[in-house]
Amino acid sequence: MLVGAAAAAIGLVMVVILGIVGVVLADGEATASETTDGGGGLRGVPAEFREWILKADAACAEPAMSPALLAAQLYQESKFKTSRAEATSHAGAQGPAQFMPPTWATWGRDADGNGEASPWDIGDAVMAQGRMMCSLLRQAKNSGYPGDVRALALAGYNAGWGRVQEYRGVPPKSFAGGETYNYVQIILSTMSRFEGPGLLEVSGSGAGADALRKASTRIGTPYAYGGGGPGGPSTGFCDGTNGYLNGRCAASSTVGYDCSSLVQYAYWPKTKLPRTADAQYRATSDRPVSRTNLKPGDLLFWKNGSGFIYHVAIYAGDGNVLHAPRTGRNVEIQPLTSAMPQRDYLGATRP
Repeated sequence: MLVGAAAAAIGLVMVVILGIVGVVLADGEATASETTDGGGGLRGVPAEFREWILKADAACAEPAMSPALLAAQLYQESKFKTSRAEATSHAGAQGPAQFMPPTWATWGRDADGNGEASPWDIGDAVMAQGRMMCSLLRQAKNSGYPGDVRALALAGYNAGWGRVQEYRGVPPKSFAGGETYNYVQIILSTMSRFEGPGLLEVSGSGAGADALRKASTRIGTPYAYGGGGPGGPSTGFCDGTNGYLNGRCAASSTVGYDCSSLVQYAYWPKTKLPRTADAQYRATSDRPVSRTNLKPGDLLFWKNGSGFIYHVAIYAGDGNVLHAPRTGRNVEIQPLTSAMPQRDYLGATRP
């Protein structure tokens, strides 16, 4: 905000990655089904944010509010980052929802019950974001100003409602170097990334089921060759062969995961797997699993003709995989039999 959060004015390039990570559902061990959560559903959101985004949405009676609106706004504000180093703006805005201290004093509450109202606590920050946006949506609806009430509310969040009143709408590109104008346009245009089927419902317990649940929160996240890690998605790189789309390097401008980084993220920190698919196979190959005995969380591997292991997936059951197929695609669910060429299937291991 200019008055509440620092807005990045760069557009989000939504491209997907080249490697693959899969999740499959095990019969009798864990089950999965697509669910929606109201407001168009919610996907592609870190697990630690998901619960609070849905709570913030449910607490607001304004029809223009939706989980995807809050998620896209959080992504624009902080990319879901929570550390002081990564989520403090040059203007002094703090936390994943980028509150300036005076604005936080108005909207901040101890939502997570830990005894402190802090803009750095995910629950506190998201619920405060929801309260402020709900109030702004109501003001926008009652203002009579032309345009999308969501755009007006977002402009108020970024620049302050006084600026919306001054311009009787979203401030133009000439205001603040276009920061507020771009902020509004980017969030509204990227909401669709967070809409749609929600989490896979995964029953069962243990490291494997937990890893599957965590990985499933990333459905819809773009593929970025070389991107991602234990802390979440990040931009990747191109190596002369991988990471390109339509002749250009997509990975370097795409925030996402590749196959092995998604697996690493899913298991971290309880099991600290290495970064690449080949290294993950070598780290777990002493615990092989036959295809008939797969359980949720087992890792599945594919290799090319020269023996190089190019893909890893997490087994979740029911013959399906959740994976990041390749550059230009998103983390998604597909049948195990068609996710990768069957002739390349190497085997499975249990971390």
